[in-house]
Amino acid sequence: MSKSRKGRLSWLKGVLSWLNLSMSNRRLKSSSFKSFVQLFVIGLSLTVVIAACTSTNRDTSLTTSQPNEVELNLVSFSVTGAAYEKIIPKFVEKWQQEHNQKVIFKQSYGGSSSQALLVAQGKEEADVVHLSLALDIQKLERAGLINPDWETEFPNNGIVSQSVVALVTREGNPKNINTWNDLTQAGLTLITPNPTTSGLGRWNFLALWNAAKQGGADEKQTRDFLAKIYKNAPILPESAREATNTFIKAQGDVLLTYESELINDALQGKKPPYVIPDVNFSIDNPVAVVDKNVDRHGTREVAAAFVEYLYSVEAQKEFALLGYRPIASSLWQDQALTKQYPPIKSLATVKDYGGWAKIQKQFFDDNGIFVQILKTIKAA
Repeated sequence: MSKSRKGRLSWLKGVLSWLNLSMSNRRLKSSSFKSFVQLFVIGLSLTVVIAACTSTNRDTSLTTSQPNEVELNLVSFSVTGAAYEKIIPKFVEKWQQEHNQKVIFKQSYGGSSSQALLVAQGKEEADVVHLSLALDIQKLERAGLINPDWETEFPNNGIVSQSVVALVTREGNPKNINTWNDLTQAGLTLITPNPTTSGLGRWNFLALWNAAKQGGADEKQTRDFLAKIYKNAPILPESAREATNTFIKAQGDVLLTYESELINDALQGKKPPYVIPDVNFSIDNPVAVVDKNVDRHGTREVAAAFVEYLYSVEAQKEFALLGYRPIASSLWQDQALTKQYPPIKSLATVKDYGGWAKIQKQFFDDNGIFVQILKTIKAA
């Protein structure tokens, strides 16, 4: 407690002592009853003041204390784990140096839409979410977990990592897969995640739709094109990771996946053969602080600092090294870093198709084009 506060309390206690003495010396006659009541009220008021001062001092001491450790729950889509293995330790070290506090990360990875559902249902109390597409974060916004202005809280409209779609083939490319059109050939088995559960599944669908449109196809021709391709996909795994694991188990002739996944595999010596179509779709992955959870956990400060760190050149370099196309323009000047990224001739974005609200309704709702295409395949 400060000296000035101690002095005020000492003075107040002295006044109370005088009042008590005065009251004890007075005879409680009816003529002096009014004076007694006045003194009593004054004494009671001063007692409240002292209690408030003491309470204020106690509350301040509690709020200024800081635990030695803080837990941060990160929920992300399935293929970002390799990048966070590099990024999280750097942030932990930085925070420890600057705040003398250890950050312990709890991490969860899975299909983007499935992860969003777990957070929305409270089964994963995420402080930070990094999901495959903004649509999944919008689900958390509608659930009241994230503030409506989340896209304005951080740079680049909340987009913290980017990639494109790649076509992975078997060694030697026996099916001669080089373009989107090659996916329609009879007898081919395609592995791609389910768009209803996987962010990658949606991105793959949009890339295929865009490829047909860019080739001059009308609505019916585009639907027929996708029907031929999805007819070659007998199973639709729940997530990008499950799709990759299915392909690794020698199922399928070609896998549609993130370019970032393949570059990361190549860095680990696996070097899978793949093609990056020069007509492609920008896979924009957003990040957000889960407002309701961080306020309940008391982790807003560290959660916001972690998200801001993901935009730093240091963190973005780690993303770029592990296959995510840099969002920091300065990193594109590093040819040694970016030589692994083939140029894209035509790169479509979500905005080109009216934004996620329109895309969801048109393609992925219960009676959207994707479901209609599956019904067409089953009826054939």
